[in-house]
Amino acid sequence: MLLVPGDPLNPRRVDPHFAGQADAARERGITVARIDHDALDRPDLAVAGVPAGEDAVYRGWMMTTTQYDGFAKALADRGVTLRTNADEYRAAHELPGWYHELRPATPESVWTEGPDLQALGALANQFGGGPAVLRDFVPRDFEGHATHHWDEAAYIPDVADAAAVRRVAERFLELRDDSFAGGFVLRRFEEFTGPEARTWWVGGRCALITPHPDTPDELPEGLDLVEVEPLVATLHLPFVAVDLVRRTDGALRIVELGDAQVSDWPSSRDPSALITALF
Repeated sequence: MLLVPGDPLNPRRVDPHFAGQADAARERGITVARIDHDALDRPDLAVAGVPAGEDAVYRGWMMTTTQYDGFAKALADRGVTLRTNADEYRAAHELPGWYHELRPATPESVWTEGPDLQALGALANQFGGGPAVLRDFVPRDFEGHATHHWDEAAYIPDVADAAAVRRVAERFLELRDDSFAGGFVLRRFEEFTGPEARTWWVGGRCALITPHPDTPDELPEGLDLVEVEPLVATLHLPFVAVDLVRRTDGALRIVELGDAQVSDWPSSRDPSALITALF
């Protein structure tokens, strides 16, 4: 079964952003059920329209790990098992859950527990000098802010500059407000070149390579996943998206890993390809 959000303006319809995927699933004879994403704080209500007794994959808007945990439990009460359980969702959704396994192919990172500015300052001292990018455990929530507030709330030219670290962190917290997730993360800045690819992994194997949704008509050439595949496989996660890009020295780097249930699909690609890979 495929679970998708209902249209907030007409709950009897699928949210238009996911309608193509829902149509593709129905064409393959797969049950499609709508959830009420706006009711996730009452998960029993959010899943009230889901039929009982089938296994399910979710494709929809992002959830916090707390929301997903309630979502999974409410579905379990209806006899529905999500392919990605709550622990697996957290591991994919938050950087500390995947960083150590992917460390050889992704920028060096350190993090705090919670929005502790003093702890962040101590981490910055240990990190050494040079540029870094500041974020929290869940970067995808922050993509718009990172684009529009890069210099004031994301990029730190030199982490040895304690005042700059604090200034950027305070602005980050201001923008994130109550959506701050987990803790501060410092990522070593690396110079990338060319478009990103979004790769889709089912059961630890790459099933699809697409453009990144931000650049749906651009795809890097000559992607070789020979170094990346064993790293992703060690995570033992059922359905993840991994964004890849070339560093200026030509090395293929992992920009991000996320739970693919809440990873956007590029508008230039046929959604039936994703449904075929999943089911």
